Amino acid sequence: MSSRILVLISGSGSNLQAIIDASLVSGYPGEVVGVISNKADAYGLTRASNANITNLALSHKDFDCRESYDQALMTEIDKFSPDVVVLAGFMRILTPAFVQHYQGKLLNIHPSLLPKYQGLNTHQRAIDAGDKEHGVSVHFVTEELDGGPVILQAKVPVFDGDTSDDLAERVHEQEHRIYPLVVKWLCQKRLTMLKDAEQEQAILDGKILSVSGYANDE
Repeated sequence: MSSRILVLISGSGSNLQAIIDASLVSGYPGEVVGVISNKADAYGLTRASNANITNLALSHKDFDCRESYDQALMTEIDKFSPDVVVLAGFMRILTPAFVQHYQGKLLNIHPSLLPKYQGLNTHQRAIDAGDKEHGVSVHFVTEELDGGPVILQAKVPVFDGDTSDDLAERVHEQEHRIYPLVVKWLCQKRLTMLKDAEQEQAILDGKILSVSGYANDE
């Protein structure tokens, strides 16, 4: 049976599109059953409509606090009975209650080689630091912002004279390759998150992944 994927977005939804495209390939173990945005004008909602995927906007501006918004969001998400919940450019800091509710099936993609450059403006920060390589990480979501266990990373070079836009374009190309792959692993139940009193760890095919994920395990 195909796993049910729910995607949360705030913007253009290019990673959403990559996941939709992958899911349409014969044999992919998941189906995008719903898309929710906190912004009604997010182009990702149009992408979902074009693919005949149920979608809706739930604006955080209609709620008086983060907790009440996240509770309403959980109610909407759970109507889809998702097996996997994907953050694809969802620009919200999530409450602990939300994260705990979907623990182990909540994924995020972050444009840096975590643990480097948590938060915003990652491309410019990499350039300013003189880094020779930059990249993207897919990780499980925990209560620590951009701090959950890394599953897979992809690296790109940083060239002299690069602007943040140059670097962003290079990173986006890799995002669209690795995010559908990690979603696939989770749909196949090859990927799990182990949480104990001391730490959280990503496990793929029974093997605990390193702090920088599968990409650096070879």
